[in-house]
Amino acid sequence: MNKTQRRALFTLSVSILLIAFGVIIFNSMFMPGDRTAGVKLVKIWIWLVLAVSVGGAVLVYWKRRASEVDNDERDNFIKKNSVLVSFISLWVLLFAASIIPSFVAGDAGSIPVCLLPIINMGVFLIAMLVYSVAILAQYGRSDKGEQS
Repeated sequence: MNKTQRRALFTLSVSILLIAFGVIIFNSMFMPGDRTAGVKLVKIWIWLVLAVSVGGAVLVYWKRRASEVDNDERDNFIKKNSVLVSFISLWVLLFAASIIPSFVAGDAGSIPVCLLPIINMGVFLIAMLVYSVAILAQYGRSDKGEQS
């Protein structure tokens, strides 16, 4: 596994954890009852996200061999295609983020302003998730350059 794949796997894991963390926080925001009901769960998730982030960053940036190359032409081509896929998904997500609230709240309804940064962060995390999956899918489906 080269450095680009390790970075994509790290981004994928952190994105999934942060999306799950965001869903938990979003769910606890609108639950009836005491506001401090889910504080213990949030503290556990914060430590989990921090541990995965720090541990993953160490594994990603730790160079295994001195002869290991950072990037080659294939890596750059895969990154370029993944950015294109992520950019297209970003536009689809932004379109969905502007249409879905009108279906939920109705034409005359309104949404709280505090949800706008949450929506934008969700769009960003999903775009990063698409970018990582695109990188890993391109490495998985193409040949490795071996000659028979």
